[in-house]
Amino acid sequence: MPRPSVIALLEPIFRGELAPLGERLVCTRDLPPDALRVADLASSTEMLAGVLHRHAKFRRVEDNDLRAVASAWSLAYLSVLLPPVVAAASVLQHGFPVAASQMWVQFDGRGAPSHFHIRELGAPLHGTDTAQRYAPLLWHHLAPLFEAVAGLTRLAPKILWGNVARVLEPILDQAVALTGGAAPITQDRAHLLQSAAWPQAATNPLHGRQREVVQWRGGRQVPTKLHRQCCLNHLLPDEAACSACPLALPR
Repeated sequence: MPRPSVIALLEPIFRGELAPLGERLVCTRDLPPDALRVADLASSTEMLAGVLHRHAKFRRVEDNDLRAVASAWSLAYLSVLLPPVVAAASVLQHGFPVAASQMWVQFDGRGAPSHFHIRELGAPLHGTDTAQRYAPLLWHHLAPLFEAVAGLTRLAPKILWGNVARVLEPILDQAVALTGGAAPITQDRAHLLQSAAWPQAATNPLHGRQREVVQWRGGRQVPTKLHRQCCLNHLLPDEAACSACPLALPR
C-alpha cells in the first residue's frame, strides 16, 4: 500500500519531521474497505467493544475493567486526529468535515487509529470564531464518541476531555511558536483551554484547574504544570503515573 501524502492544503505546515502527522488525515472518495465511519463506531457497542478489547490485549489487560485501556486508547486516537484538524482550524482558518458522520477511521492490529479519512476538503472559515470552527470536532465528533466510550467502560467523561486538553495544548503551543504568536491562534488557545464557558453549552469540558509545582530535575528546581486530569496510566500493567500527574504529587 503506497504511503499517503499530506493533503495539499496542509503541506506548508507538515513538512520534514512533521510530515507523518499530516499524512494521518487522508482525503479520498475511495475509502479503504476496513475504514469505519466514526458515527457507526460511536453507535455500535459491539464495534467499539471490539476495538477496545483489541487495545486491551495489546496493553496486556486481562480483566474486564477497561477504564485505563479506554483512556490510553483515547490518547492514541487524539494524537492522530488532532494535529491536522487543529492546524487547519487554527492556523489556516479552514474547516475539514470532521463530524462523526463525515469521517472514517482505520485501526491497526493494536486497536489504535492509523489514519482518518474524509471524502471532501470542507471550506474556508476565515472570519469565524473559535466556537464555530471547533464545534464539528468537539460536539459532533468527540462528544458522541466519548459518550459511547464512557457508557461502555464506566470511564469518567472528564478524563476523556482532560486527555483532549492534554493533546491539544502542545499542538496549539507549537502553532503559536511557529507563527510568531499569531493572534487568531492565541485566541483559540485561550478560548479552548482557559475559558470556563462555551456558547451553547453549560461549561467548556476542556477547561480545568492546573496546579503548578516545583520538581527537582538534574539537581535544580524546575516549575512543572500538572495535567488537568489523571489519565489512569498507572493502572495499566508495568506502567506508572507520569511526571505531571495531578494525583502522584503531594497537594
